[in-house]
Amino acid sequence: MSTDSNIDSSDTGGAHSSAWGLLKRRKFGAFFSTQFLGAFNDNVFKSALIGLFTYQLVSLGVAEQHSQSLINIAGGLFILPFFLLSAIAGQVAEKYEKALLIRQIKNYEIGVMLLGTVALLSQQLWLLLCVLFLMGTQSAFFGPLKYSILPQHLRNDQLTGANALVEMGTFLAIVLGVTAGGLLSAIPDIGTTVVAVITVLLAIAGRVSSSYIPPADATAPALKMSWNVPRESWRILRHARQNRSVFLAIMGVSWFWFFGIFVLNQVPSYVSQSLGGNQYVVTTLMATFSVGIGLGSMLCARWSGRSVEIGLVPLGAFGMTVFSLHLGFAPVVAEPSGLVGAGEFIRRPGSIRILLDLLGIAMSGGLYIVPLYSMIQTRGDRNHLSRTFAGLNIMNSFFMIAATITALLLIKSGLAISQLFIVLALMHVAVALFIFFLVPEFFLRLVAWVLVRVFYRLKETGLHNIPLEGAAVMVCNHVGYVDALIVGSCSRRPPRFVMYHKIYYSKLMNPVFKTSKTIPIAPAREDPALLEAAYEEIHQALNNGELVCIFPEGMLTRDGEMGEFKSGIERIIERNPVPVVPVALRGFWGSLFSRQPGGFWKRFPGVLFKPVEVVVGPAIKPSEVSKEHLHELVSELRGANG
Repeated sequence: MSTDSNIDSSDTGGAHSSAWGLLKRRKFGAFFSTQFLGAFNDNVFKSALIGLFTYQLVSLGVAEQHSQSLINIAGGLFILPFFLLSAIAGQVAEKYEKALLIRQIKNYEIGVMLLGTVALLSQQLWLLLCVLFLMGTQSAFFGPLKYSILPQHLRNDQLTGANALVEMGTFLAIVLGVTAGGLLSAIPDIGTTVVAVITVLLAIAGRVSSSYIPPADATAPALKMSWNVPRESWRILRHARQNRSVFLAIMGVSWFWFFGIFVLNQVPSYVSQSLGGNQYVVTTLMATFSVGIGLGSMLCARWSGRSVEIGLVPLGAFGMTVFSLHLGFAPVVAEPSGLVGAGEFIRRPGSIRILLDLLGIAMSGGLYIVPLYSMIQTRGDRNHLSRTFAGLNIMNSFFMIAATITALLLIKSGLAISQLFIVLALMHVAVALFIFFLVPEFFLRLVAWVLVRVFYRLKETGLHNIPLEGAAVMVCNHVGYVDALIVGSCSRRPPRFVMYHKIYYSKLMNPVFKTSKTIPIAPAREDPALLEAAYEEIHQALNNGELVCIFPEGMLTRDGEMGEFKSGIERIIERNPVPVVPVALRGFWGSLFSRQPGGFWKRFPGVLFKPVEVVVGPAIKPSEVSKEHLHELVSELRGANG
């Protein structure tokens, strides 16, 4: 059954206009409201519970000195279901229709909140902890649905905007929920009653909102459920590893949660010990972090346009490192006069720097995380996507617990709270470099993204003609030295480029070309053995279902006109009869990276923000391929503006 059957192909909004426009569409708006209300409700209850544990422990029969341990136990109980049940939740999300599952989960939430009302009013410790575990169970089953339903309702060019809104909404719900839960539970005499009523009403509102989510077909209705959690968890993770880029994106997302939990867990102690602030200062810093995630996520959607721009991931990683280091070296602003409130804290010298550092970390995190979620959605197996996100939840849980343990060990070793941020930044550098080395596409896309925004005003047409899966060959006219970067930045999946061997073997770029699986080629007159090796590697790539991109002219244009296409494309298709996608570069002649005569300064400032276009035509059948026909197709796409 097609997983795209619920996508409205006539819907031309979303990323074509702005991410905010998605909120007006039923397919996303109802889902966004449902997930926002759920996250908000979770955090209202958890915040009230922490306040109850912290300030009313005596009435619960718990010694005051055990408050921090109890809070940690509560956090562990909420995360535990992700370990125990994610494998089951992923299978359920594949086997049954997703919108119906979401409504059933919201029914379950109403029941849990009613039980939570009893627990809050009776202040029974065991019942409160039980409710927290049940809330974690609900989140564990909602998680695989949360991201796997989006590709069934939205086009690929809308996913980055949708994920940005989801991340913004989630962190906004966290800060609002934590604030509301703390304030409401602190109301004298009736605080717990107010929280109990509010959480039930929020659960009901979430259920009403979920009724407007359109159906999303089951992606594996014939799936036979496996109840062996350890075996199924391992099977899910092993399946994710089969797609290298998706698995590394999963690892990147999990590292983000390690990083985020590490930072957020230190905020209360950092505020009290280093900044001399009270609980209101803690709330201010938490709110700053959440707002930063939202701003970074929306900035990512704006900068990405209609594509899944993974080039923003290393940019976000760089920002996370720089701002974490800057925060770690921030001077202590606490004074011996006691704890101060938010207003007094902000007026102190150095406080704005700390707020801006935290905002910078969070905004960079938004740039980092949104493309990774979109990458998993667009490149993952559509019929296994819910289980892939279940595996992601398992990894996230493991990394979050690892973050807590790591921080505790570092504190026990004698490090100050501010020094933890420096250690985290150095750890982040090591992890980011490791991931980017394994997937150099991140770096290449960053370079292309910068080039496109500094030197070009790029318009993309017909990107839907590039197949999302299966073997295919892209053929493109050759105008400038960065053509491969430009085409690669526009492609809906990473192509393997065929490159002139002298450029491929350049000392500076060869490691990048090698790890990105670029195929070096040489004319027969220069190196016939390398030419044959290139054809063999192209053959193997197409046999493996990969996308290959070639420039059939064999050289850059010297006058702006297209040269003759060589017969190599015919030889490739004769051996591997796969679809061929014509691609044309318009307007690139005369840019800095073309061979047009005249130095940089003679062409400046015309080389900046030059309007250009990448046009992709419909794929043609192997039986229709000839070098003359392809030349004609690319020439027509290119038009007079070459």
